[in-house]
Amino acid sequence: MLAIRTEGLTRNYGSLCAVDHLDLAISQGELFAFLGPNGAGKTTTIRVLAGLIRPTAGAAFVDGLEVSRNLLQVKARVGVVPERSNLYSELSLRDNLIFIGKLYGLPRSQWRPRADELLEEYGLAGRADSPFGALSAGMKRRLTIAAALVHRPSILFLDEPTPGLDVQSARSLRAAIGALRARGVTIFLTTHLIAEAERLCDRVGIIVEGKLIALDTPAALCAQCQGESALELVIPSPTETLLSALRRSAQITSLSHAGDSLHLSVRSVDSALRDVVMITQQYGARIEAIHTANPSLEDAFVQLTGIAVEALQSSKTPNTRGSRG
Repeated sequence: MLAIRTEGLTRNYGSLCAVDHLDLAISQGELFAFLGPNGAGKTTTIRVLAGLIRPTAGAAFVDGLEVSRNLLQVKARVGVVPERSNLYSELSLRDNLIFIGKLYGLPRSQWRPRADELLEEYGLAGRADSPFGALSAGMKRRLTIAAALVHRPSILFLDEPTPGLDVQSARSLRAAIGALRARGVTIFLTTHLIAEAERLCDRVGIIVEGKLIALDTPAALCAQCQGESALELVIPSPTETLLSALRRSAQITSLSHAGDSLHLSVRSVDSALRDVVMITQQYGARIEAIHTANPSLEDAFVQLTGIAVEALQSSKTPNTRGSRG
């Protein structure tokens, strides 16, 4: 059975078409990633599917229920983890969860037991009486996910769950996502971290300017990068000047980096290697390691959209009510 289905889903904000005739079919228990630049329509899609806004045209279905006609039933089946937490800074962790339980109509006898159960599950029991505003970013994210699960939804929407977190917190959240998936929860994830989607998800959809331009498994999308090769480099503390020079090479079609690790999509390994050596020498940089690699989902994204990964990640800005998200 399908957990999520859309048919020609369209959402306009005045003259702006945020989501343009979107057709999706997501199976129960699937971990699905929705990728795209800021303003592509990702958050708007989530808001329609969760019953927070109505579509302009087309239809959306959750567990077989048409969303617009069954808002209460749909909201009981879904949990939403927004990019920015909507919990109350002055309330304690336990009181935030109890308040969410009240909103969802849990019986009074379940308010505190369910809150304590989730605090234990997400490693927050020791801070149960602390105000939410006093938590670290990683702890806030964990409690925000716990809050979305108070009513035991079968579908969870995660909007940018890990950016801004330290490595340990991000790893902990990925483990939590994996555990939810193992329990059969359907997860709809948006992220600007394409490598995260490649590692976690069953399938990936790519949306640009409201239109779905690709939908397949990460492996199948990577296989579309025919004629592309990749290089992985380790260069200690690469400068922006060096990175800009590498990007200007005609042999390098895209470059992304995390710390000292660089990933380059190249037209020809031999020609690109010559350019890399020449440029690093010119800027006094030292290559600690270099090896060839298979095309990644980042490479596929760049080839399919023409959007550089750095531009994708740096474009993330706060959404407004009228943004496409």
